[in-house]
Amino acid sequence: MRKQFGMPEGEKLVNYYSCSYWKGRVPRQGWLYLTVNHLCFYSFLLGKEVNLVVQWVDITHLEKNATLLFPESIHVETRDQELFFSMFLNIGETFKLMEQLANLAMRQLLDSEGFLEDKALPRPIRPHRNISALKRDLDARAKNECYRATFRLPRDERLDGHTSCTLWTPFNKLHIPGQMFISNNYICFASKEEDACHLIIPLREVTIVEKADSSSVLPSPLSISTKSKMTFLFANLKDRDFLVQRISDFLQKTPSKQPGGIVGSRKASVVDPSTESSPAPQEVSEQPASPASPLNSHQSFCVQEVPTASQGLLKLFQKNSPMEDLGAKGAKEKMKEESWHIHFFEYGRGVCMYRTAKTRALVLKGIPESLRGELWLLFSGAWNEMETHPGYYTELVEKSTGKYSLATEEIERDLHRSMPEHPAFQNELGIAALRRVLTAYAFRNPTIGYCQAMNIVTSVLLLYGSEEEAFWLLVALCERMLPDYYNTRVVGALVDQGIFEELTRDFLPQLSEKMQDLGVISSISLSWFLTLFLSVMPFESAVVIVDCFFYEGIKVILQVALAILDANMEQLLGCSDEGEAMTVLGRYLDNVVNKQSVSPPIPHLHALLTSGDDPPVEVDIFELLKVSYEKFSSLRAEDIEQMRFKQRLKVIQSLEDTAKRSVVRAIPVDIGFSIEELEDLYMVFKAKHLASQYWGYSRMVASRRDPSLPYLEQYRIDASQFQELFASLTPWACGSHTPVLAGRMFRLLDKNKDLLINFKEFVMGMSGMYHGDLTEKLKVLYKLHLPPALSPEEAESALEAAHYFTENSSSEEAVPQEEQEGSGSEDVQEKRGEEKGTSSPDYRHYLRMWAKEKEVQKETIKDLPKMNQEQFIELCKTLYNMFSEDPMEQDLYHAIATVASLLLRIGEVGKKFSARTVRKPRDCATEEDEPPAPEPHQDTAREHQPPAAGDPQAKAGGHMHLGKVPHESQVVVEAGSGEGEGSPSQPLSDDETKDDMSMSSYSVVSTGSLQCEDLADDTVLVGGEACSPTVRTGGTVDTDWCISFEQILASILTESVLVNFFEKRVDIALKIKDQKKVERQFSTASDHEQPGVSG
Repeated sequence: MRKQFGMPEGEKLVNYYSCSYWKGRVPRQGWLYLTVNHLCFYSFLLGKEVNLVVQWVDITHLEKNATLLFPESIHVETRDQELFFSMFLNIGETFKLMEQLANLAMRQLLDSEGFLEDKALPRPIRPHRNISALKRDLDARAKNECYRATFRLPRDERLDGHTSCTLWTPFNKLHIPGQMFISNNYICFASKEEDACHLIIPLREVTIVEKADSSSVLPSPLSISTKSKMTFLFANLKDRDFLVQRISDFLQKTPSKQPGGIVGSRKASVVDPSTESSPAPQEVSEQPASPASPLNSHQSFCVQEVPTASQGLLKLFQKNSPMEDLGAKGAKEKMKEESWHIHFFEYGRGVCMYRTAKTRALVLKGIPESLRGELWLLFSGAWNEMETHPGYYTELVEKSTGKYSLATEEIERDLHRSMPEHPAFQNELGIAALRRVLTAYAFRNPTIGYCQAMNIVTSVLLLYGSEEEAFWLLVALCERMLPDYYNTRVVGALVDQGIFEELTRDFLPQLSEKMQDLGVISSISLSWFLTLFLSVMPFESAVVIVDCFFYEGIKVILQVALAILDANMEQLLGCSDEGEAMTVLGRYLDNVVNKQSVSPPIPHLHALLTSGDDPPVEVDIFELLKVSYEKFSSLRAEDIEQMRFKQRLKVIQSLEDTAKRSVVRAIPVDIGFSIEELEDLYMVFKAKHLASQYWGYSRMVASRRDPSLPYLEQYRIDASQFQELFASLTPWACGSHTPVLAGRMFRLLDKNKDLLINFKEFVMGMSGMYHGDLTEKLKVLYKLHLPPALSPEEAESALEAAHYFTENSSSEEAVPQEEQEGSGSEDVQEKRGEEKGTSSPDYRHYLRMWAKEKEVQKETIKDLPKMNQEQFIELCKTLYNMFSEDPMEQDLYHAIATVASLLLRIGEVGKKFSARTVRKPRDCATEEDEPPAPEPHQDTAREHQPPAAGDPQAKAGGHMHLGKVPHESQVVVEAGSGEGEGSPSQPLSDDETKDDMSMSSYSVVSTGSLQCEDLADDTVLVGGEACSPTVRTGGTVDTDWCISFEQILASILTESVLVNFFEKRVDIALKIKDQKKVERQFSTASDHEQPGVSG
């Protein structure tokens, strides 16, 4: 498979299926390969080959449908193509696996979590021949997610296995068939009928697991007793002995502070001595494991002078008027409480309560205020997490106190906007409790940190529970019940908004089109969903919806939203614009009342803004809930999850497109690339970043991606990835020298020295090679051969180069100006990088950075430092390699040999003149008057000399002899004894340059034979006068020699073939197209080089 589709070793096949791909109206029978990161299809029929590769991250739509043209097909859409696959043997299994893999890819785009094999899963003793380990892991992952969602269990809970059985329900004296699920900390049961019975038994509550006597009526029974003196009887278990052993194993692993489980059998009931001798179970049984019991005494710590709220704020701030004084409302509340107490007596109280259709009916009638906090904790699963993490919240508060971040700044800003009309938040006690809970959560989950709307929801949670309880309820909301709702891009809320639009089309088709035209759904749904109606409805009404939400999940919110639109259909159809529709809905919601509420009414601020002339019609919240269940109860949790997947594809790809546009807009307009080219470059750049997550060769980069960063900083690549992109996109192909040039370009672009570059830096580098005139392109090339681009390791004489930069007074500006300007900020950035792992990023730093970038910084050629001989040699190497594959190769070699020889002489002139000005200023002044006339004649005399022995290929003329000699080093001797005496200190004039070039251009012998290997690493250039003893040999470089950018530019301008080479335009679009084709492919050479690489 890897060879067929050009995948590297790191790519892993999950499964493959036989199917047909529809190309036009013709089906092509072949094989569909599903890998962790790609969907691939291959077919070869009647001499025609079809080879398809699609990345999961590029898929925008995935659907199983049936039409007349494509019966039972899977429809796959990307941004630029539609694919149809059909004729599967098992289309359900195939589609489910495709969904999982696409979902993982979306998760990867959302929060950078790639797929990792689940090492914790037990390996089967006899693995199925046709099922890969990855397929097994994905199936297990799907079952785990479903199990945790059904029973609201913590995220780290892993399903060990499940089996069919029956459960004896004492409340109706029946054996209910269903499934028993066992995981490392819980035993759960779900009936076949959806509402018949659900049961959750935490192993920490279990005291006895016993195999009872079998009978024809009750085959293979198993009884489980808990600390709260409840006994659960399971029967019809297929492999009871094995099941008991598994439960026993898990019980032994439960924390030692809790009494261990007892495993008995019908022959001998073994009783744990610790449980017999210690009255601990009896003590616990007197106090049922329920949030109603005051187990939060350990949470009495204080933060400075503000006391911690150890109970619901409503109890502290509500006047304790007896129920009798409240009349009918008080009587109704008392009846509700009595109903729940009867329910607890029949069905159990606490975590192990039987949850049935009757429980739901009681929730729909409204939870009494005294029990609201307890039941919210139970139904949401927050109680389990709180019990298994004692002291966690206290520790978080202590750690987060006094810490500053962007999240804490936003929290402080929003504290006084959280239910300001409620007396609990009109004083420091309520405000301080809210601050601690929100800050602790931001500290626990920096990915979310803090999002607007969390303050409103948390303030309501604090009214009905202690700080710790409110914290764990917030954890349940943000991390399980409303996934991705409160991250920086509110993806979860946008996904459910898409579901709401789809449901509106299905249930209210006549209203759907009107709502789309008005653009209302996107405006209303975010505020409704993010705050669970708490911000748009009177508090005492919205809290009833929250009751149902904690029991039923998001299904209730969607049902109520549909019921609200249905109730206002006639008025909405008559609306002419969005404002009018919003007013209609706002006025309706303001008048949803809870006539049974015993709390004093809290003024709803929104109502003041939407009051009309006509007296409003009041709507009872319980009536609204009843209508929503009657009309829209066909909604199922499984269907909503399916719709969430479909919408998630659409939303995340839409957000990615927005990110792409934002990044492209952030690129300066003078960059030279068109918008389309920038977008294509961005997609290539992003694909290279994602490849690091796919195949693991650069995991460091994947781990550094932070979705909370600005779009521009989210995708970054390292040196090896940049090298691959540079090789495929650069117009300056240098053969084997290309990786060296890529490394230099990377160091030049990596201004903050974090070994990563973002898209803007990447584009700036590309633009320097593609756009601008000859001068701009030469400037880029020139900078690539100066520090920091030229690393000391590449230099042939690093020691001499260092001496040159420290000792030579004429080149004090040799350190690039940008480096000097950035040196101060680099330390700051490095420090910020170190702190980044512990605290949220400082956005003010990015604002300052962007402001600085917007300042126009024009760099002139005068700002460029001079180049020493060593760096000049590297520049010559690059140019020789660059011309090796050009059609004008011979002419270019001829021209560069000419220019190089001239520049070496110019460097010699400058060196000797600067030396003489230091030593003999008077002599220098007199020598300036001497004409440079003898120079050409002496040069000509040297030109006609035969090449030295052992130098059969003379590469340059009289100014420069380059050749292969049998010795390790090569010596280049420069002529012109009169140059130093007769040359001025300024660069040569144009006339003089032309004159020199015309003389030297005839001296080149065999221009085509000057290959790049002639300038190997052991090449040494030595310049000096014929009569002076300054000739150096033995692998040294003249450290006093230097040349300026102006001199190089002036010399190159004299050769038209060089000017044409640098000014010819190259179309980057073609290179991008080629790059996309080979995105996944490694060369065969690298396959042979790395035979040991494994997935």
